[in-house]
Amino acid sequence: MFLKPRKFLFPFFIVILLIPILSACSAQNQSSDLHMMPMDKMPAQVQSAAVTVQQAYQFASANPDVMKGIPCYCGCGNIGHTSNYSCYVQSTDAKGNITFDNHALGCSLCVTITQDTMRLLKEGKTVPQIKAYVDTTYGKYGTSNMP
Repeated sequence: MFLKPRKFLFPFFIVILLIPILSACSAQNQSSDLHMMPMDKMPAQVQSAAVTVQQAYQFASANPDVMKGIPCYCGCGNIGHTSNYSCYVQSTDAKGNITFDNHALGCSLCVTITQDTMRLLKEGKTVPQIKAYVDTTYGKYGTSNMP
């Protein structure tokens, strides 16, 4: 009589153990939903940087429409930056060739703001909502670099 319930417990525990694994696979697929510049298009300094910095450069350079609407609070407005995008990209010529800015290679605040932007986009937030989040969260560190 007691053996029958145990027969059903084993499959139940297997399903419970698989849920975190399946969730992790789903999260990995979500990260690929973001448009990213290929790593081979990145400068050597970016390619040898920490993964979070690499991803920030890949995302920022591939998403100027998003990143030009996101401020930075590291004080880089003093060097002419006008958004978080400026921390990564100095200019783009008429052919689409990018001149990268090396500022974010050494600025964890720039990278953290970009990582938050990526996460919030995956959560379905709009650029104005992300900007409001960044303003609220990072405003305590200084003045926005957005005009």
